[in-house]
Amino acid sequence: MRFSQLFVNTLKEAPKDALLKSHQYLVRGGFIQQVGSGIYNFLPLGKKLLDKVRSIIKEEMDKTNAQEILMGFVTPADLWRESGRYEKYGRELLRFVDRKENEFVLGPTHEEVVTFIAKNGVKSYKQLPIHLYQIHTKFRDEVRPRFGLMRGREFIMKDGYSFHSSFEDLDREFDVMEQTYKRILERIGVDFKIVEADSGAIGGSGSKEFMVLAPCGEDTIVVCKNCEYGANIEISSRALRTSPRPSELKYDKNPPKAEFARFYTPNVKSIESLSEFFKVDRFYLLKAVVKKALRADGSFELVYSFVRGDDEIEETKLLNTINRVDSSFLSLEDAESCELRESGLEAGFIGPYGLGHITQSRHIYFDESLREAKGLICGANEKDYHFVGVDLDTFENLSFADLAQTQEGDLCPKCNGELYYTKGIEVGHIFKLGTKYSHAMNAQFLDKDGKAQDLIMGCYGFGVSRILPAILEQKSDELGCVWGKEVKVFDLAIIISNVKDIAQSEFATKIYEECKARGIDVLLDDRDERFGVKMKDFELLGFSFALIVGKGLNEGRLELIKREGLEKFEIQCDENILENLLGILGRNS
Repeated sequence: MRFSQLFVNTLKEAPKDALLKSHQYLVRGGFIQQVGSGIYNFLPLGKKLLDKVRSIIKEEMDKTNAQEILMGFVTPADLWRESGRYEKYGRELLRFVDRKENEFVLGPTHEEVVTFIAKNGVKSYKQLPIHLYQIHTKFRDEVRPRFGLMRGREFIMKDGYSFHSSFEDLDREFDVMEQTYKRILERIGVDFKIVEADSGAIGGSGSKEFMVLAPCGEDTIVVCKNCEYGANIEISSRALRTSPRPSELKYDKNPPKAEFARFYTPNVKSIESLSEFFKVDRFYLLKAVVKKALRADGSFELVYSFVRGDDEIEETKLLNTINRVDSSFLSLEDAESCELRESGLEAGFIGPYGLGHITQSRHIYFDESLREAKGLICGANEKDYHFVGVDLDTFENLSFADLAQTQEGDLCPKCNGELYYTKGIEVGHIFKLGTKYSHAMNAQFLDKDGKAQDLIMGCYGFGVSRILPAILEQKSDELGCVWGKEVKVFDLAIIISNVKDIAQSEFATKIYEECKARGIDVLLDDRDERFGVKMKDFELLGFSFALIVGKGLNEGRLELIKREGLEKFEIQCDENILENLLGILGRNS
């Protein structure tokens, strides 16, 4: 390709709403063009990169005997009603009605459709396992689309779905997909971490996320310094805490000694003021958190949870806990003071004594770190009063769950190593769905005994368009794009310093034609532009290498620049120039 024929318009300035460097560079480099809120056109260079990602994914997926299909972008709403997700998925599901008053959705994911396919195509265990995947456009009506391709409304995703006759075979395929995704990311050339994750609206019994490590990542990952443990903070666990965190210790680390008693604590409403009042570390205080659990119809229930005073509630864990009792809840929000008073409680003085009797709530939970805890201080469910000397092992029928958010410095649940935070961009997510969709949609097969069984399913997603900004957030520099190992725009750009110099133009064209003949993805920058402009575009667009054909040609020298790190090589203009050039490209690719 000649640059003079390439459809690309580079910009000096980034759009005002482009906060991340990936968004800035993708727009400035003419890779993408915004056409609506969270909706982008992919221009030639952007489409070329997408095709590179798609090719890698397809090669690796096909090696596993997965079979590619293409499902409709528009899905009948009845399929979503059948699965039970039509209301539960939330406002991100774009619903519409056609001219015949039939209801449809734009597919954000395709569990319902692929289950419909399997229901009508799989009859016997002899047809299993089977894995179907597609690389297709998706739509989620994000409330606040932002960061360009990182969180758009329309995006391109690879979604695969496997069907099995046993959970053991599902586990096998889950492991195969984990290794497949690892190979995909290694070929793309990014640093990543595989972490345990929440299944969210997709559902299922277990899931893992594939995170490209980057400071701007929206996801906080909890990682162990000693072992391979990693988890999204939403579901991360830790070793059982038995003492205060040394880094936060303000008062005696030993538990306070007091007989059980009701204590007057005028206007002491916060954990901090309670700790100061009693001169006791927050670890020995019982923190009450009250949330409203909301349903799709607008109704709600109050949920009461308790953690240690130096911990925080992780809402995803709490939501998952209450949904194991009643799966109708979509989200949580803070309860208001007036709602607490209507329940007979006063904010700042809530405790476990008589709480079930006062509220009649079926949702009262305690974090696992409080199991058999002694010597606690907690609210007395009476304004301006707290109890001291509280032993939870004297209570009956308490419901314990992992509710607390893991903090840096907590200990690893696998090896007791120290845990720390890092940031990641989710580019892949794999799930063990089990029979969640097949049971709801009556998708069954006959087992070897001739009995009807629900199909056992797995789900495997990869963000094809999202991987592009993820690469840039990790690898690009202050000058522009730096692309990945196999995801790149051109292997080589041949830059003619002065196109009016006949010797430079003829030599560059000759090398260009020879590179094309050798299968090198090469661009000839033959534009009648200043050399500085051409170099700025090389740096912005991120061509892997630039071969500078300039004044050094008269002395038999050329300069080769590697975009990543801007490393420079000198090449002699002799009969071995092409072999030397290809050798450097091969060694440094």
